[in-house]
Amino acid sequence: MQERKEINVEIGQRIKEAREKAGLTQERFSELIGLGPKSVSALERGTVGISITTLKRICSVLSIPSDQILFGRTEKNDVSDLTVSLEQLSPEEYRIVKEMVLKLLEAFALKK
Repeated sequence: MQERKEINVEIGQRIKEAREKAGLTQERFSELIGLGPKSVSALERGTVGISITTLKRICSVLSIPSDQILFGRTEKNDVSDLTVSLEQLSPEEYRIVKEMVLKLLEAFALKK
């Protein structure tokens, strides 16, 4: 049995969580990232490390940032709703909203 390094176990757990959240089986996931199912299983169990190439493929397939796999969840605001609304604005409206947001951010920075 291969020795499991703590970092590999943590990364493997994060990969498994992200894969399951995406609704993918190990078999389908392995096809999408170009690895065999046994390799995906080993990654998720933390018995092997991950290469940069594989990390890039995983992040691309799951549409997640590499930080999520490497460091875990980082608390960030979900801006997807705001993005949808901003995309509906005319170029002039967008410019006005952008200026307002930048001024607000500047004011928040002054308060710190």
